[in-house]
Amino acid sequence: MTQLEISGLELFGHHGALEEERRYGRKFLFDIRLELGDQASRSDRLEDTVDYRELVTLVKSVSEGRQYTLLEALARAMAEAVLRQFPVVEQVHVRVRKVGAQLGAPVEFTAASIDLGG
Repeated sequence: MTQLEISGLELFGHHGALEEERRYGRKFLFDIRLELGDQASRSDRLEDTVDYRELVTLVKSVSEGRQYTLLEALARAMAEAVLRQFPVVEQVHVRVRKVGAQLGAPVEFTAASIDLGG
């Protein structure tokens, strides 16, 4: 099994349960881990794996495509889009982190994660 990762992909988004979050937006960090078969590591061919640039483009597209109320729903939409677009992916792990959440006490971030695939 081969794993690919992108960690800390920073995007500005308009997601959240509060109207203020959706109106003004904030920074989100995306951590994506893909599990693939071993074909790419054996063949050394880009077409046998996932191009990181295409993955970043997809993450941007999903994040900018609509406003999500819950991080959980955004993470699921991201994972489902990865599985649809990249057939070589057997399993995907997505973590979405919201930086600067207002919770009445300082926190570095809040997050939701999901694992999808076979």
